[in-house]
Amino acid sequence: MNLVSGYKGVVGFVFGNENSPNADSYVERLLDRISNGKLEEDRRNAITELQAVVSESQASQLSMGATGFPIMLSILKKERDDVEMVRGALETLVSALTPINHAKVSSNEVHPASMNADLLSREAESIPLLLSLLDEDDFYVRYYTLQLLTALVTNSPQRLQEAILTVPRGITRLMDMLMDREVIRNEAILLLTHLTREAGEIQKIIVFEGAFEKIFSVIKEEGNSDGGVVVQDCLELLNNLLRNDASNQVLLRETIGLDPLISILKLRGSAYSFTQQKTFNLLSTLETIKLLIKGGPEANSGKDYKETNKTTLVQKKVLDHLLILGVESQWAPVAVRCAAMQCIGDLIAGNLKNLDLLASKFLGEEPQVEPALNSILRIILRTSSMQEFIAADYVFKSFCEKNVDGQSMLASTLIPQPYSMNHAAIEEDVSMSFGSMLLHGLTLGENDGDLEICCRAASVLSHILKDNLPCKEKVLRIEIEVPMQTLGAPEPLMHRMVKYLAIASSMKHKDRNSTTSGNSYVQVIILKLLVTWLEGCPSAVHCFLDARPHLTYLLELASNLSETSCIRGFAALVLGECVIYNKSNDSGKCAFAIVDAISQKVGLSSYFLKFDEMHKSFVFASVDSVQMSKSFSRFSAASMADIEDAVDENESFEKNDLDHPILSSILDSYFVNLVKRLEADIREQIVEVYSKPKIKVAVVPAELVQRSGESDGDYINRLKEFVEKQSSEIQDLLVRNSTLAEDLAKTGGGSNSQSEPSDRLQMDRLRRDLQEASQRLEALKTEKAKIDSDATMYRNLATKTEGDLRSLSDAYNSLEQANFQLENEVKALKRGVGGSPIFPDVESIKAEAREEAQKESEGELNDLLVCLGQEQSKVERLSARLLELGEDVDKLLEGVGDDLGIGDDDGEDEEDDE
Repeated sequence: MNLVSGYKGVVGFVFGNENSPNADSYVERLLDRISNGKLEEDRRNAITELQAVVSESQASQLSMGATGFPIMLSILKKERDDVEMVRGALETLVSALTPINHAKVSSNEVHPASMNADLLSREAESIPLLLSLLDEDDFYVRYYTLQLLTALVTNSPQRLQEAILTVPRGITRLMDMLMDREVIRNEAILLLTHLTREAGEIQKIIVFEGAFEKIFSVIKEEGNSDGGVVVQDCLELLNNLLRNDASNQVLLRETIGLDPLISILKLRGSAYSFTQQKTFNLLSTLETIKLLIKGGPEANSGKDYKETNKTTLVQKKVLDHLLILGVESQWAPVAVRCAAMQCIGDLIAGNLKNLDLLASKFLGEEPQVEPALNSILRIILRTSSMQEFIAADYVFKSFCEKNVDGQSMLASTLIPQPYSMNHAAIEEDVSMSFGSMLLHGLTLGENDGDLEICCRAASVLSHILKDNLPCKEKVLRIEIEVPMQTLGAPEPLMHRMVKYLAIASSMKHKDRNSTTSGNSYVQVIILKLLVTWLEGCPSAVHCFLDARPHLTYLLELASNLSETSCIRGFAALVLGECVIYNKSNDSGKCAFAIVDAISQKVGLSSYFLKFDEMHKSFVFASVDSVQMSKSFSRFSAASMADIEDAVDENESFEKNDLDHPILSSILDSYFVNLVKRLEADIREQIVEVYSKPKIKVAVVPAELVQRSGESDGDYINRLKEFVEKQSSEIQDLLVRNSTLAEDLAKTGGGSNSQSEPSDRLQMDRLRRDLQEASQRLEALKTEKAKIDSDATMYRNLATKTEGDLRSLSDAYNSLEQANFQLENEVKALKRGVGGSPIFPDVESIKAEAREEAQKESEGELNDLLVCLGQEQSKVERLSARLLELGEDVDKLLEGVGDDLGIGDDDGEDEEDDE
């Protein structure tokens, strides 16, 4: 086994302590006694000792994994009749795969339990062998087998899931364990819970094996929400089967129904005691409700499973149980209340019948019965838990979303109370209507110096006003009384909100080290209310600008570098809405006046930069990112501290100008998209307003015509005034254009030179010229690269040609020398030997040589003709084939043989030279 040997080599290297060699030798001796022992009792004692050693020593676990698994698997396979040996082998394997908690293993060292689990899961026969042991009659064999499978799936889930699917009746055997004795049943539930995580095939098989009936049978037997951890495991298994699976949700709804699930939420007994385990059970049940409300992605176009689930749940009175858990039962743990209210929000979102049902619900007992919405609002205003405020606020967000009638109903109750009632404590609002309670919360912050209650009420009011113009205009008419009539007339509610915004800013600057007053996020939520209120409502813009200090304060807030980028960005949004929704003709409140003030106090380039900084803040980044909700399980809920409201966690931000983490929950995706849309409109509108005159030059004919009875002097003076007015407006327009061009130049390149009105056209022309020059430069670069490549090729060719010429020159010189030597020999022969001239028959010698050369040439020519004939036949066949394939043969043969022709000429020259 290569894998085993590989692990064996790692043992001594990774776990390098002094006890490792001793542990290895001891484990090897025990394994030798188990595999080679003759006495059964000695083998059983050895396996018992081995189990004890492996359960307490990591070195022994490593040694066991490297060498002992084949021996243990052999026992399980071949010694089924020896129950004690099988038990010992299984228990030893479980110990080898169980982490030793008291051992401190550093991150650089190998975890023996994980290593052993990976090794055992890779054994081809291990999973089928273990599943076959579930058919054994012995209780401990089945129990240890389930424990071993659970340890394997914990460390190697995907490999075990794939292996079980390949074993015939593998899932069926596990499901049969649910009908076994209680201990085995509980282990089987835990194993199935691990197996069904992100394993769609196993989920479907388990459902068709009757998982729903068995799960709810166990839950009922254990006592529903009052049961122990087994109920929590059953609910976690149920959630695994329903999560993102529409078909399983339909099967649950149409087979056993939702009544067993609803019964878990019923509180029993007058004390309504909530133990830690009961809290876990209720949280798991509420997660199941939430999964059914969200539906599944597999829903086809013919039927909406999500809405059907909502309708069925409401028919089963789930809303009543959720209201009891989340709203009425204030003695319930915070985590349960928050989860219940989140389910209420999901249940009513986008469903008009459920919205009306919630609006008609009443809570409490006589004589203190009140609408459920009033109770939820009271939670928002009174709770000390930040998470509970977020959950209750989510209910109102869901209630007001695309619910014009519901918004109008809530807005109709907004009736101001006398100042004496506004001054009352928040605990005295039991008999108030919804609107009175909300206005009480909006105006209470000024009395006690704490603006957090006002901030929470402002969040609810923003939901009521969202996308509802009649509600916005109705709330604009609400006026808040002052303590004494001598201090002035009542002020509009909007002005009071701006006042609280300024108070929150001053309080934050006075005590920057305070993180408990809530002022770190009060400003953003009040600004969110103003952004929602002004959006699409010119009347709200007019009301906002009625007080001149409002504009001045917003300009200072937008340019204050000590504020967060989110606050500066929201202030810039409010200023922008005062431009795009401005219908005023007053010279001090018109759109031009607002833009002119922004240009002078902030600067247009700096103003537009506020939006970019806002989008880079963590608030918008966290809203844009998809936040996956974590599933609740016994492992994610180690203690009540993990699920209780963690106010400290929400407050654990830097004590500086960072945005409060709660804002990522309050600012939803709808508002973020609204901000992006408003930003685009604001940019376009400000540029348009800035490029036009303050007042459109419309020459009224009556001003140019002399009036009846008007003297010539008065007429001339009136014309002069008209011309001076037009000249002044033209000068203002030139100054605005110059400033705008300067801002644009600074934004683009940061130039300090004096810009002119034509800078924009010049910049566009220069940009086009630069683009064309860049294209030409790229073309020249490409051409230069091609020329360089050709030059390199020709340089190499010249070098080669020069070498060939040098070789030819050397050959020619050698021929010249040979010719000269031959001429000398001929002259010597002509002179003869001893002075007697000898005249050999040169002509006969030439004739004989020519005859021999002709014979050799004829032989070679005949051979060449034969070869040429063969090649010609090949060429004809290839030409015919190419014609069949549609190729142009003449074009392909162009230039063929040119090189050969050149070579022939050289050869002839050489012969001539000879």
